[in-house]
Amino acid sequence: MEKRYTQTHEWIALNESGSEGTVGITDFAQKEVTDVVFVELPKIGKRVPKGGEAAIIESVKAAFSIYAPMGGSVIAGNQALDSNPALLNQDPLGQGWIFRLKLDDPTEFSSLMDEKAYNAYLSDGGGQPGHG
Repeated sequence: MEKRYTQTHEWIALNESGSEGTVGITDFAQKEVTDVVFVELPKIGKRVPKGGEAAIIESVKAAFSIYAPMGGSVIAGNQALDSNPALLNQDPLGQGWIFRLKLDDPTEFSSLMDEKAYNAYLSDGGGQPGHG
């Protein structure tokens, strides 16, 4: 499943039909955040615009906002993070996903960075996660 990335270090992967997206943070972000101790998941049904704050991650260091890479309505939160927030550190690109969206406009996906572009962004010193 292809992932696309944001400058604020979130990723999104679309389902087969392209109507829904799963969102998480990148490996770079989890390393910057350090040990995750709590995740505030978005409420089911919450509408978030592209770039809007959707969730909050708290680490031993600070709290970080998680932004929606694409606009839509929240259809699921990763309940496994309630009991095991460390999944975000252990498997940020897999089991540590944060929420799923029913997308407003699936074509927004193509405007996000692919893995090659994201890695180039990081090489150029691209930003800190969630410190907006």
